Parts: sequence; structure tokens; C-alpha cells
Amino acid sequence: MKNNLERRRQQGFTLIEMSIVIGLIVGGVLVGQDLIKAAEIRATVTQLERYNTAATTFYNKYNALPGDMNAQTATALGFAARGQYAGEGDGNGVLQGVWENISGNAGGVQESAGETVMFWVDLSKAGFIEGGFNAASSTIAVTFSGSQVSQVFPQAKVGQGNYIYAYSGWWWNGSSWVTDGTNYFGLSAVTTNNYEYGLITSSPGLTVQQAFMIDQKIDDGFPQSGRVLAKYNTNYAGNPSGVTTAWAGTTISGQTPYTTATPGSSTTCFDNGDSTGATQQYSTEQSGGTGMDCALTFVMQGAAR
Repeated sequence: MKNNLERRRQQGFTLIEMSIVIGLIVGGVLVGQDLIKAAEIRATVTQLERYNTAATTFYNKYNALPGDMNAQTATALGFAARGQYAGEGDGNGVLQGVWENISGNAGGVQESAGETVMFWVDLSKAGFIEGGFNAASSTIAVTFSGSQVSQVFPQAKVGQGNYIYAYSGWWWNGSSWVTDGTNYFGLSAVTTNNYEYGLITSSPGLTVQQAFMIDQKIDDGFPQSGRVLAKYNTNYAGNPSGVTTAWAGTTISGQTPYTTATPGSSTTCFDNGDSTGATQQYSTEQSGGTGMDCALTFVMQGAAR
């Protein structure tokens, strides 16, 4: 008489057994996806920390920030030539860019010429980071889009069209420009530059969950406090040049935290439960945190700041 095992081999799997097998396969796929996402987050955090260390090491070696090194020093040390105007390599310790090679055109937001793009050229030339970024210029606005963006900025390890760029605090408050003199790294999906002003076009490229995880690993896990902030360089109507540093998921200039009642939704990066005065938190409960609604800014540390 055939035993139970032999009968089962002839009869095939039962529905219960099939369900268990399918469940194990699906569970394995989901766990695998989670592991991949976690690895991307860790790689991005490591990448940002490496760039910050590279900038500080550069400063300690050359007594100047990458990109901000003045023309005389750059020439003497064999770095790329600088311009004569502010934002083209003036040695003031603040990363600025320019949109035209004339006086009075320096700004802190990420522009396609000047110190903000030469930052990467200098780090590469010094051998502190990989990549050439040779399309960048100290004086001439660079036109780029699509795959050309990677010739100006390093791609973020998290993927999804995100790049890392350097800039200093610079906001339009409705009537004038405001700056805080602090240097930052930005992480968002850069697509092209603004052809009229030579300023980048950028949009949120992180899910809410990714932004929250990165913030938690580096900082305090809140979008409007600490070293990691949910804001980025973006391009929109509402100020003279159409570009500013804004809070992710809004068109509100990212100068200071705000406590306005903010309801959570499928398109918000953060909210405070629509409660005036409450602390803003990442909207991880909205759509499971899967909405591609966030971008981040990181305060540079050490000498880089």
C-alpha cells in the first residue's frame, strides 16, 4: 500500500499547501524589496556624509571651500579658472552661483554657473570624490537636461532621478531676497536648468517614507528642525526669478519653520494634523508614505559650513 507521501506526490499540492507556498514567495519578494530600499537609504546617507567630509578635508588642505576658492589661489594650485565677480570664486566661505558673468548676479540658490557647480569640479580635481563634472563653469551658465545633469551634479544613490547639489540659504520673502550665509547639500530630482535665468528646475524625488528614514538616520526625524530639513531648490512663479528654496510639497519659501494648520494628504511631504501650532511631522500615514512628495536639504558640517 502506498504511503501518504507517495499519494501526495501523485495528487499534487492541496489548496492549503499552494497558499502556503505562494505566501512564502510573496513574503520573500516583499522582504527583498524592503532590504533593497533600506540599502539605498544607507548608501545615500553614506554618500552625503562622504561629500561633507570631502568638503571639510578640502578646506583644511587648501584653506578654501571647493568652488569658493579665489582666482589667484585656484590658478596657483592648478584648479579650474575663476571669474572676477562675486559668486565666481570670491573666497567668502559662502557657496553662491551666478546666472550671468556680470557684477551683481550672485545668488545662493543652485544656479548653473559659479561656485555652486564648481564645488563638484574642485572636489573631483583634488581626488576627494569620483566623477569629473567637467561641464560646469565658473562664469558661463551651463545648459543641461536629462542625462546631461550627471555631468554637473552627482547622482544620488537612492535613484529615482535624484541628484545632490550644493548651495547656500537664499529665499524670496515676497519683497526681497533673504540669506542666512549657511551652506547646504540639496537632494531632489533635478531635470534641467531654467533657460532664462540659468537656474535649475527641481522637484520632489523622494517618497515620504524615504525622507523620514533618511532624516531619522542623520538627524531628529522631523521635517522642519535640526540638520536635515524637508526643503529644496525649486522653480516656480511668485518671485522675480521664479526660483527659491521652498518647503517640500509646498510653494512656501523655506526660510523658517511654520506652524500653520497643515492637513495631511496624498500629496503632502509633512503635516501637523491640521492643528495650528502643532509640530510638523512627515506624512507617513498618508498612502503608506509612498507618495513621491519629498525632497531634502542637509546643513553642511564642520569647516564646510
